[in-house]
Amino acid sequence: MPVLTDPQRLELLKLLQAQPQMSQRDLAQAMGVSLGKANYCMKALMEKGLVKLENFRKNPDKRQYAYLLTPAGVEEKTRITLNFLKRKVAEYEALEKEIEQLRGDLQNRSPQSRVRSERQAGSQ
Repeated sequence: MPVLTDPQRLELLKLLQAQPQMSQRDLAQAMGVSLGKANYCMKALMEKGLVKLENFRKNPDKRQYAYLLTPAGVEEKTRITLNFLKRKVAEYEALEKEIEQLRGDLQNRSPQSRVRSERQAGSQ
């Protein structure tokens, strides 16, 4: 059985929170996965107690359901979002340092080597 990754779990939880009445077919299409994978993901979320399935009692079509995030589902979405944000901030800070280092390297090059590099770049 494939493992449901944090990005997949977060995407599903966000979709369900925004549109709880989405069908599994709609979820599969929105996530770019097969219907079987969407079904597997939904079962995994329900087994973990993150999502519950609720039938619309007032709806004449008794097959109409809504996937509702449980309090645990909202907490899980928050946890995954926080971890994702921390990871992206760390990546951003690392990129900023790398960019500054590269700029410093370019500024510290001698004028002769800069002219040579520009000529080589222009001839390619």
